[in-house]
Amino acid sequence: QVQLVESGGGLVQPGGSLRLSCAASGIIFRIYAMAWYRQAPGKQRELVATVTSGGATNYADSVKGRFTISRDNSKNSVYLQMNSLKPGDTAVYLCKAESPLYPSYWGQGTQVTVSS
Repeated sequence: QVQLVESGGGLVQPGGSLRLSCAASGIIFRIYAMAWYRQAPGKQRELVATVTSGGATNYADSVKGRFTISRDNSKNSVYLQMNSLKPGDTAVYLCKAESPLYPSYWGQGTQVTVSS
């Protein structure tokens, strides 16, 4: 059974930092590209960052220079370090395992709230 479990969300003040984690099981993690998405109330789901199986990264313009995605294949995990958080970053953050050859999988999400 495939599971993607996010953790690390919470309430943080503007300018603060959070580190999200996503632990995967039931897949050959190292062959999947991993992505973080977010969805705010009333808005479409938005791609935040991706890391390929080879380690190449890409970011949405809105988070470039503030967020860093990384992966640890030995722990079947992907991370999102979020710095200089803004109220506009408030959303449910979800991780996704993506592959052109195999089914993709979503986690359940973790809530991030940026507020004073």
